[in-house]
Amino acid sequence: MGEITKQQILDALKKVKGPDVEGDLVSLGLVSDVFITDGKVMFSITVPANRAEELEPLRQAAQKMVESIDGVEKAMVALTAERKAGDAPTHATARPAPRPAQMGDVPPPMAAQAGGAAGAGAQQSQKPDVEGITSIIAVASGKGGVGKSTTSVNLALGLQALGMRVGILDADIYGPSMPRLLGITDKPEAKGRVLTPLEGFGLKVMSMGFLVEEETPMIWRGPMVISALTQMLREVDWAPLDVLVVDMPPGTGDAQLTMAQQVPLAGAVIVSTPQDLALIDARKGLNMFRKVDVPILGIIENMSTFICPKCGERSDIFGHGGAQEEAERLGIPFLGAIPLHMDIRKNADGGTPIVASHSDSEHAEIYKAIAAQVALRIEQEKELAGETAPKIVIE
Repeated sequence: MGEITKQQILDALKKVKGPDVEGDLVSLGLVSDVFITDGKVMFSITVPANRAEELEPLRQAAQKMVESIDGVEKAMVALTAERKAGDAPTHATARPAPRPAQMGDVPPPMAAQAGGAAGAGAQQSQKPDVEGITSIIAVASGKGGVGKSTTSVNLALGLQALGMRVGILDADIYGPSMPRLLGITDKPEAKGRVLTPLEGFGLKVMSMGFLVEEETPMIWRGPMVISALTQMLREVDWAPLDVLVVDMPPGTGDAQLTMAQQVPLAGAVIVSTPQDLALIDARKGLNMFRKVDVPILGIIENMSTFICPKCGERSDIFGHGGAQEEAERLGIPFLGAIPLHMDIRKNADGGTPIVASHSDSEHAEIYKAIAAQVALRIEQEKELAGETAPKIVIE
């Protein structure tokens, strides 16, 4: 049996009629680049976003057609939304056609079908380890827009500054941030069914943003998201790592709960702004981890205060101290407060996180101090769990 080729896949897809039974998927230009690895095929079909549910049978037909080819074990087919006329790309130069995630499909975890958190304690003890990773921590928030991803990447770099081998998994399928935050534009390579993570500032990194173009909205259903997250965790050559930081999606939906239930987390860090609305949602995220027996390593107050760069006047735009008060009320560690500052934002947008680009700055020192507390909390939680943890000496 010969090697499967992209042309074989495209020839098969020419037999699948397009939306409204006009033309075929290939001639209409609706098929993305095709990725083939180890008998598994992955590609996406571009459709109008408002017709995604209606065109699900088309997706299934394309999948069935490809899986009928000799040598194809499994096909993973995603629907991606077309860009509306007049929508401009974020860069001046033209960009290539969207690419799908480059990995083989696996069945969604059992937790995707679980109702509630019953038996969470038993699930926690049965979570399979990820080979080559000593500890996995989640950075989470109850809502978006609180600076969680910027905090995640600078926390990872802060842990690295302590001498640890660190990776970061961007678990936000719908809004991946790591490619831009770390200035990475390359694509990961596959060795069989295992992907080699990319590197940025010494961190091993994996993100759906490396596999799908920045302007391409994902309209995957829950099981596909969960499957992709599982693959990015367990089908990536992470080893050896002391810590893997998982930048969780915002909220407390199915994907977040599944990650919390299925990933052997050493603990979770909650990020919130000081304002009451953010704290309400932060409590939800905190309670989700508690229900599945994941230790809470602490709370970070982001955008804690704003110091005017011209006059030096302090403005508490989102309030101040709310996250610290919440931590004290709940009896969990308060890890620190990060100000709202132009330098942090500029470096994040520019792909040069402040801990890496201005390692001696006041703001980098704040992140590194938080990272030191997180490292010690990981050790404490392992000792409480009866595990032997490496000693971390912070000078």
